[in-house]
Amino acid sequence: MSKASAVELASTPRAGRATRLSFGAAVNAAQRQAMELDENVFVFGIGADGKAGIFGSTAGLKERFSARRVFDTPISEQSLTALAAGAANAGLRPVLVHQRFDFLLYSADQIANWIGPWRYISGGHATMPLTIRAIVGKGWGQGPQHSKSLHSWFAHLPGMQVVMPGSPADAKGLLLSSIFSNDPTLFIEGRSLYAMEEEVPDEPYFIRLGRALVRRPGKDVTLVAIGSLVPGGLEAAEQLAAERIEVEVVDLRTLVPLDLETVLASVGRTGRLVVADPGWRDFGAAAEVIASVCERVGPALKAAPQRVTWPHRYAPTSAPLEAGYYPTSADIVRACKSAVAGI
Repeated sequence: MSKASAVELASTPRAGRATRLSFGAAVNAAQRQAMELDENVFVFGIGADGKAGIFGSTAGLKERFSARRVFDTPISEQSLTALAAGAANAGLRPVLVHQRFDFLLYSADQIANWIGPWRYISGGHATMPLTIRAIVGKGWGQGPQHSKSLHSWFAHLPGMQVVMPGSPADAKGLLLSSIFSNDPTLFIEGRSLYAMEEEVPDEPYFIRLGRALVRRPGKDVTLVAIGSLVPGGLEAAEQLAAERIEVEVVDLRTLVPLDLETVLASVGRTGRLVVADPGWRDFGAAAEVIASVCERVGPALKAAPQRVTWPHRYAPTSAPLEAGYYPTSADIVRACKSAVAGI
């Protein structure tokens, strides 16, 4: 019997005791508390029960909940996803962990043809309470086959929720909400965020999906930051404040549902828009946000919107080349300045 319904849903964590946790530890805590709240929650994936626990995110869960609820699997992504879909359809709440987002593509048939459309196929009668954690590699020479962030691909599919936390506290609250949602959710974690630390409330809390967060107010330009570019966006805003440019930083949190209202309200205050998206430039999430804003308030914009994204090519394996591939806070600063200057 689930006890999750007894926990008050909140858009922000409730006041109480907190512990400084890393992003990975916050993800671990969310899964542990979800398993405590509901015996139908289980966690599985390649290396999920190992001592390292998928970069620490599943460490200790097997010892606490047994091999029946936390277990390793063969390398067969399509089979694992089919297992998760069947379990969810039977009323369980599986959490499937992929160490690399790239190999989730082997599950494309299950996701695109069964998991995403399941509620539609059933005429709204069936649910699919399935969470797929997908980790995006970065650093240490990951190269083109271990570093892709395909959030825009899956956001394009009707029926899929796509969640991209940018901080440890959000990672915990958003993951708990994902696990206890009755719709399939792709929960995307930037590996570069795993060492990030902040105070995370000890008690379980749920951050509603589809609610963006204004992390820093400002009047000159709206910066919509997504996932792993949230810290860089806040750093850029701090640098620009020293130059008397006030950047309003909106952490999107989820692509689907998309909180366009918060973005529009911010752009209404600033008249300018920059989107920092940790993915390829062409046909991406940044393009969707900009198009949606322009469709609604285009004539009111004071300058052309700007995008800060990965270049439209694969990540290099060489460390020096990789360092030049990924956008930094300096790139965000330049884009914000261009927007303010009306360039």
